[in-house]
Amino acid sequence: MLTVSRWVILAFGAVLCVAVAIVSYRYLWPGLPAAPLVVGNPFRVPWLAVHAAAAATALLVGPLQFRSQLRARRPKLHRVLGRVYVTGCLVGGATGLLLAVGMTTGPVGTAGFSSLAVVWLFATARAWRLAVRRALAQHREWMIRSFALTFAAVTVRVYLPISETLPVELDDAYRAIAFLSWVPNLIVAELYLRARRRRGSSIDQSVASPIKITPTKIISQ
Repeated sequence: MLTVSRWVILAFGAVLCVAVAIVSYRYLWPGLPAAPLVVGNPFRVPWLAVHAAAAATALLVGPLQFRSQLRARRPKLHRVLGRVYVTGCLVGGATGLLLAVGMTTGPVGTAGFSSLAVVWLFATARAWRLAVRRALAQHREWMIRSFALTFAAVTVRVYLPISETLPVELDDAYRAIAFLSWVPNLIVAELYLRARRRRGSSIDQSVASPIKITPTKIISQ
């Protein structure tokens, strides 16, 4: 049962995902000017539009995949949306890696965003392989990691306006954002997974051994 505060956080996160995805689809519109930080990227055309569309689709579909009601009542739809999500992540990760190589903010920014692309590709591919093998508990854990990385599309757009209020150059801020956009997300996901495992193991132990019966107790009876 979701607490009110947790429900509010999840709902707010889902709204952010939808908003960022809709804004990202603007790159499909021909002739639309690109953001200043990507104008000079030699791989911008056509890969920026492909990356934006793929990542935005993953961002839209991802939150739906965590709904237990969807998994239980509409498993076929869950699998179809899962394929859409994985395709969006894999295409988004591959094109993101290409765009990272062409960044004009220097090697630090390239290292940050190319690392994001590689880890995103790995986590998503790992989650998909576990689903195929029907290792569903592990599959869900890797999907959480994958979506934490997908959510970097949101955190980038949170940090960018904040950086504009700080006394730093935009290029310098973008180099930091190249790591801040996804490393904290992944740390939060790992902390959540560890806490969930601890709760699960404590419940299992309490169910498995509610009473200890010793030989002396049996004899005394």
